[in-house]
Amino acid sequence: MDANDVELKKELNATLQARRELGDEYESALVDSFLEKVDQRIDGAVERRVRRQMAEQQMVVARGSRGPKATDSWGERFGFGIVSMVLAIPLSAIGGGIAHLPGFLVAWAGIVGINAVQAARTNPGLFGGRRRKSSQDSEWED
Repeated sequence: MDANDVELKKELNATLQARRELGDEYESALVDSFLEKVDQRIDGAVERRVRRQMAEQQMVVARGSRGPKATDSWGERFGFGIVSMVLAIPLSAIGGGIAHLPGFLVAWAGIVGINAVQAARTNPGLFGGRRRKSSQDSEWED
């Protein structure tokens, strides 16, 4: 149970106790008062949520529309490279043992391809996907 829930439960109990003491003639006012407090709590929660989402959107815009990725860390990239090299040894042996040089080349083409895809995924623009605009480039295309 959240701290706000505990406070709201206390408010409800206090409202019910006041109703018992004051009688039926004040019931409408007590219910309205309690509902106003609930409404304020809901408005506060919605406002906090909207502010948090706005801040997250501003961070995405500030990063150049590039959100954080779990694979952006150096350790994960290094780990991927190590695993790739460790698996390259048996793949090279199997490919070379079964199909000799063509099998060896196919195994290494697969290893290089997987690493190229991983590099392109974690570094968009690595293979010329994005080009920086120089001061000599014109906004008008001929």
